[in-house]
Amino acid sequence: MRAALQYLSRLSFQTKINLGLALIIVCFGLLLGAINYAVSSRAVLREALLRGEVLSVNLSARSAESILSMNFLRLTNLVTEMVDQGDRKDLVYAFIVDRHGQVMAHTFRDGFPVALLQVNQVEDHQPFGMRFLDTGRERLYDFAAPVMVGSTRLGTVRIALSHSTIKTAIDRLMWINLAATAGATLLALIGSTFFARTVTRRINALRHSAEQVVKSNLDVQISPAPDRNCWEIMNCKEKRCPAHEDRLRRCWYLAGTFCPDCSAGSFPEKLDDCRNCPVYRRNSGDEIQSLAESFDFMALTLKNHIEELRRSERNLARQKQLLNTILDVTPDLVALQDEELAYLAVNKAFCRHVGREEEEIIDGTDFDIYSDEQADRNYHEDMQILLTSRPLSKEIMTRGGKGKKWHHVVKVPVVENDRIIGLLTTARDITVVKQYQEKLIHSQKMEDLGRLAGGVAHEINTPLSIILGYSQLLLKDFPADDPVAQDIGIIEKQAQVCRKIVADLLSFSRTTEQAALPMDINDSLREVAELVEHIFRQNRIIINLHLDDRIPPISGDKERLKQVWINLYNNAADAIGDDGCISVTSKLCAHRRRLVVAVADTGGGVAEDDLDKIFEPFFTTKPVDKGTGLGLSVTFGIIKDHGGRISAISPVPSEYVDVSPACSKKPGPGTVFFVELPLEGNELPPDECIEIPKKEA
Repeated sequence: MRAALQYLSRLSFQTKINLGLALIIVCFGLLLGAINYAVSSRAVLREALLRGEVLSVNLSARSAESILSMNFLRLTNLVTEMVDQGDRKDLVYAFIVDRHGQVMAHTFRDGFPVALLQVNQVEDHQPFGMRFLDTGRERLYDFAAPVMVGSTRLGTVRIALSHSTIKTAIDRLMWINLAATAGATLLALIGSTFFARTVTRRINALRHSAEQVVKSNLDVQISPAPDRNCWEIMNCKEKRCPAHEDRLRRCWYLAGTFCPDCSAGSFPEKLDDCRNCPVYRRNSGDEIQSLAESFDFMALTLKNHIEELRRSERNLARQKQLLNTILDVTPDLVALQDEELAYLAVNKAFCRHVGREEEEIIDGTDFDIYSDEQADRNYHEDMQILLTSRPLSKEIMTRGGKGKKWHHVVKVPVVENDRIIGLLTTARDITVVKQYQEKLIHSQKMEDLGRLAGGVAHEINTPLSIILGYSQLLLKDFPADDPVAQDIGIIEKQAQVCRKIVADLLSFSRTTEQAALPMDINDSLREVAELVEHIFRQNRIIINLHLDDRIPPISGDKERLKQVWINLYNNAADAIGDDGCISVTSKLCAHRRRLVVAVADTGGGVAEDDLDKIFEPFFTTKPVDKGTGLGLSVTFGIIKDHGGRISAISPVPSEYVDVSPACSKKPGPGTVFFVELPLEGNELPPDECIEIPKKEA
């Protein structure tokens, strides 16, 4: 059974319709044939029995007079005429007996069968009697009718109808019915096959169109063209109407038609009004045509919708590309997290900051990127923002392999439909701003220290001059070998030291006058190098000059700048101690608005925390009694008086490391001092000189 159902399920729809209709027609044909046969056979049998009854009664009435007159010839003629009358040979026999049971006439040619007298007895009050007899050779319907005159019975007449003759008539009727049923069934099958083929052809057209839609071919048209178009029926001249000369779709599927009988809206809202329209009555079809029209409309709507989606997708892709470009070129860190704090989007700056690829960050959390401590701190901070909807703005400092960095972090909740759906974080690198702030604070501090030192120096300079003057006068009053003269000499010597310190303080405080004259910076560097070269060579320290001949003369105080170079050379030599190199480089900045002098050594370098303090007065990393801590302070003041800038980097960047063979012996991290001086005017231009490497923070 299951196999039969599976076999039927694999048959085509047309075959199923044919089989179903054939089965129904055959069943109903057989049923109707059987009913017709039963009714017809009963009618024929009833007609035959009625005929036998009439014949027997008629023979009884006609034989009464002959029995009274004992006219045996007449009786014989009556029964013989009855049996031989007409073309029907259904009367088998007929005979008449008197009231005593004596046969008076019969139609038997082979002798009268006496046994018939004992069957089918009829009473006087009965009009007739009928009995079915089986003689062994044939089966009969025997009819007996009494011959009555008044209440006196004269005899009995008997006739018999042949059962086979009646059955032959019934069988003939059955075959006629069967032939008629078979013919009707055949015609019904032919009609059902045509119907099934017509229906399945249209359904196959729908299936083919559905397959084309699945294959993204939406230019399908399966509904037949209208018999007459709407503008032809309505004699419409409105060429602006969207349905005008549209031969593929019906007007009731199009919105915004101009026909006054059309209601506003589109299919199917306007369909109720279209049912009374002559265009609809002429062009509308059956359910399959309506389905085909709806399918065409659906394909067209789907095509328009897909084209709209594609346009939207292209716009979204363009906007996404534009947004990614904007986010990727911005130096700020940008990250978008969902309400579970999983990353949805990050820009390239954020990826560089955390040192991971974008694919490694997306869908992860802070616990996948940062340390557990940092991630836990971020988690509680972010959840607080999501719960309170309060944005956060703060500055944070982090330390990494490239030193400390400052970021200004802003975190805002992302709200959609009054619900927080995520967190947007931006972080701007403000390290340079912080460095400028530190430099500004440092400059302000140096200026305050300069004013303080200048004031103290002025106050001390006068009594110190008096002490020095009197000590020199007293030295003239005592012989040189006198112990008192030696003591006074010590006082005079220490007073000279103090005077030198005061002079340095006055120089740092910029209280001295500056002689600004044209000078060659390279000549100044060479003169100082030649001056100290002999002394440095005693400690096997070599000065290598790399001077740029393109540097034009500048306006400056030659003697004070020499003091700057002496301080830088001496500091470099003190940092080296023995066996090292001092590399002096002068360069013209690419913008040709300043020059840069770099003094690099191969010494032990300066700690990072001390770099910001080396220009402060009395700060020194040298041992006690090895320096006053005023050299770089004075240098700072002189360079600032010339409108320049001085900075230091330790260790020395690779491009400033001296690679000459004499400097290749175990060089230390070293320190390089950069002195920038303006070529024009007294102010350093605000732009950066890219030839000075940035201090790594």
